[in-house]
Amino acid sequence: MLLLRLPLSNTVLPITIPTLYLWAVDTIALRRGTWVIESGTKLGLHLWDGLDIEEAFFFLVTNTLIVFGLVAFDNALAILNAFPTLFPTTHPLPSPLQLVKALLVPVSQYDHKRINGLREALGRLRRKSRSFYLASGCFQGRLRIDLILLYSFCRVADDLVDEAPSGSEAKHWISKLTEYLDICYAGNARNPERRRDFVMQSFPLKAQSALLLLPTEYLSPSPLYDLVKGFETDLAFSSDTPYPIEDEETLQLYGLRVAGTVAELCLELAFHHSNERTTEQQRRKIIKAGGWMGIALQYVNISRDIKVDAINGRVYLPNEWLESSDLKPESVVKDPCSAAVEALRQRLLNIAMRIYGDAKGAIELLPSESRAPMRVAVESYVEIGRVLQEGSYKLKAGRATVPKARRLRVAWTALRKG
Repeated sequence: MLLLRLPLSNTVLPITIPTLYLWAVDTIALRRGTWVIESGTKLGLHLWDGLDIEEAFFFLVTNTLIVFGLVAFDNALAILNAFPTLFPTTHPLPSPLQLVKALLVPVSQYDHKRINGLREALGRLRRKSRSFYLASGCFQGRLRIDLILLYSFCRVADDLVDEAPSGSEAKHWISKLTEYLDICYAGNARNPERRRDFVMQSFPLKAQSALLLLPTEYLSPSPLYDLVKGFETDLAFSSDTPYPIEDEETLQLYGLRVAGTVAELCLELAFHHSNERTTEQQRRKIIKAGGWMGIALQYVNISRDIKVDAINGRVYLPNEWLESSDLKPESVVKDPCSAAVEALRQRLLNIAMRIYGDAKGAIELLPSESRAPMRVAVESYVEIGRVLQEGSYKLKAGRATVPKARRLRVAWTALRKG
């Protein structure tokens, strides 16, 4: 059933293309007499002139077995990584015995709710962030799964608050998210049943899997609570002080809460899933740098979304900066593409690039299995800032985009550094 449900590009094409190539090469070799098949060992049938049916059948069957074997291996690896309740511990290179055990697990024992949740999380990542979706493919195993689940939670939580039709409903969701974290981190003993019941009763269906699958058992509570506090800043845009980013310090705090916290959580996952030992001092150094990197990426995000935010009545450029340029927040809302606003965009990007330059060295201190993928994630997003600095970019839904070929080149270059 698995083979039938896979896309043809995963089964038929990998069989067909090399088989046709080998048929063509073998035909040329047989016609030239490079090798021959003795008459007593063949049926005398030909697929076409010069290619004996035995040769054609051999290459077809061989390639089919290779592809089916790779599918079986990938399937076993997916089962090992996707179901920690069935396989509490895994190895980066699982033994043949463990792979066979995974393949022999009855489908009835699969956690189908988890499978659907993972599918929703991956779809959410693919729709919302092309840069991070590309980078996610560079991570492996359970680290990749948990990072996708973390992104899914952050995206869902942000959307609940950001897309609320009124300020009162947005406050309601912030309160519910805080209560959710209280339940997740209540005392020393985790209570999954209470967590599940609360999520099912309090949140819309489309958000439930993201909250139920967040791996809180090995994530610190503090960054998650700070993330929710960051949503309160977004909420302030609809309050009596509609433009709450007063100065650069306020902007930095906002960036730390909504992005620096996420970077810290990503690093916690990287350390949790690594077998390499790092000292506590080194971990603190890396996590601190990760927080700054998150701020830098948030500044890039703000720089990219000035026009989109203005349409929604939001201005994240500090009021102090606007005053120094003889602007008001209302001026940005009215004309987000003016030369004065563009100058402030470049000012914010310059700060982002400086922070990025100061923090990127910590990537090289990460565990080896997450070092290159994390570099891809960072560089893929920073490239948006570089495109904005260059000024020659295409807009998609009001946002600057990086051409696919350029994104792939950046990712490949980041991976090659090891």
